[in-house]
Amino acid sequence: MSSSASRRIDLALLLVRVVVGVTFLMHGLDKLGDLSGAEQFFDSLGIPAPSLMAPFVALLEVVGGIALIVGLLAPLFGLALAGDMLVAALTQHIENGFFAMDGGYELVLILGIASLGIVVAGTGRFSVDAALGLGDRLPGYPGGAGAVR
Repeated sequence: MSSSASRRIDLALLLVRVVVGVTFLMHGLDKLGDLSGAEQFFDSLGIPAPSLMAPFVALLEVVGGIALIVGLLAPLFGLALAGDMLVAALTQHIENGFFAMDGGYELVLILGIASLGIVVAGTGRFSVDAALGLGDRLPGYPGGAGAVR
């Protein structure tokens, strides 16, 4: 693959990471801003231990969002965030159909699949992971020397 094509792929990964990361960050900050409301909402969905899960999910979305933005351990956080979106889809959105404007699973599907894409593709060249050489140092970590470029 040409270096120009490789740079475009790395730029695309950066754009996806930043947009998805900012979205998770904002949703996590919203939950942290009203933890009591988040706990009540989780309880209404039947999520076990809402007083534990609401702050856990809020912190996951804040820290995971930042991790995606900067590209630090993003494949690991991507997997956790995809799980977060699966739970959201199954407990809140699936019964409302597809469209987000109707409370459907459209947004959580996009966020979940984009997060899984980061798990599979890695963070790209424009990331803390790349600066630290994690893809080359950790066997099986996405984006290492064995990655298709």
